[in-house]
Amino acid sequence: MKAKKVPMRRCAGCGESKPKNEMIRIAGYENNVAIDPTGRAKGRGVYLCKSSECFEKACKKKALGRSLGMDISKEQYEAIFEELKIYEK
Repeated sequence: MKAKKVPMRRCAGCGESKPKNEMIRIAGYENNVAIDPTGRAKGRGVYLCKSSECFEKACKKKALGRSLGMDISKEQYEAIFEELKIYEK
């Protein structure tokens, strides 16, 4: 029996590849942006390490908006950042 392949995802902040279950997904759908703890929400998704450092890097690079294909307002960034603190390691 073969070992099960672990899905890998790349962080939008630091660019490091890690197993999907170690990362947090941010989903964008119809101009709504939210943290998706289940990994199954509608829309496009972008992955981040569970650290505020990576979130800040992704914001600086405008990586979230680019990856989700939408403009993200400052208020939406702040809401995501506050929610991200719950999941931070």
